[in-house]
Amino acid sequence: MFRRTPRLFAATLAAAALALGACAEKTADAPEPGASSAGAAFPATVGNLTLEQRPEKIVSLSPSATEMLFAIGAGKQVTAVDNNSNYPPEAPKSDLSGFQPNAEAIAAKSPDLVVLSNDTNKIVDQLTTLKIPVLLTPAATTLEDTYRQITDLGTLTGHATEAADVTARMKDEIAKLTKDLPQRSKKLTYYHELGPELYSVTSKTFIGSIYALAGLESIADPSDADGKNGGYPQLSQEVIVKANPDFVFLADTKCCQQSAETVKARSGWAGIAAVKNNQIVALDDDIASRWGPRVVELLRAVVDAVAKVPA
Repeated sequence: MFRRTPRLFAATLAAAALALGACAEKTADAPEPGASSAGAAFPATVGNLTLEQRPEKIVSLSPSATEMLFAIGAGKQVTAVDNNSNYPPEAPKSDLSGFQPNAEAIAAKSPDLVVLSNDTNKIVDQLTTLKIPVLLTPAATTLEDTYRQITDLGTLTGHATEAADVTARMKDEIAKLTKDLPQRSKKLTYYHELGPELYSVTSKTFIGSIYALAGLESIADPSDADGKNGGYPQLSQEVIVKANPDFVFLADTKCCQQSAETVKARSGWAGIAAVKNNQIVALDDDIASRWGPRVVELLRAVVDAVAKVPA
């Protein structure tokens, strides 16, 4: 979705996005990289985009889309990814930017399909003028958006069957993770930290919807009740301490070296329930900021934390 906090919000607001798995890893029944669905049909159409033949030089300028492409077995068709696409490790990382895309630099890769998550500087029109096919996969606001994007990429790359398998496994794993959650008379609350500047997420965001699956409620909700902050309000120390969240989830462990120790050392935070009960959870920044197949891993981390609290 985004890389780090200052850039995170600039990119998110510019794109007017409210949003922001285990399945991305190869399993015994996962498709072989580069394999195509039996009987994959071309021309293939998604929305207003039609590809006459299977793309073999895909450029992905979205870390989430990159993860989706490799998860469905289209990795060998990907010839370049943006400088923030760091998963899977074999993704062909380049100096292309997804935040400030340059049409000439993209065209130099001779792509037969470009996948973007936002239309910064009207890059879609620029690439269309250059006769380069473009698929826009905006930041997801629901899991259904994720499933649809995986399906669309499967259709356009000749991996429709593999895409269907990925979404089916995601749905199955999510169902298993949530089916035995204890019923509570009062919802547990959380503070999700995007960065040390104390930006957070509300329940109306994609990330918030994942927490909701585990029965959690964001303490940031009142700070963006009118939605003017797009679901990503900046909180104050006082607001967080007063809200007294049951959990603190850190999505700034890699970028900003935040940890349970740094949180415990913050002035005034010692009395917060999450601190007193050692319910500070360190997340992987990348997994917590993308909407691809690894969202299952994010949910698993949340469910594991919730399961330790007696009902």
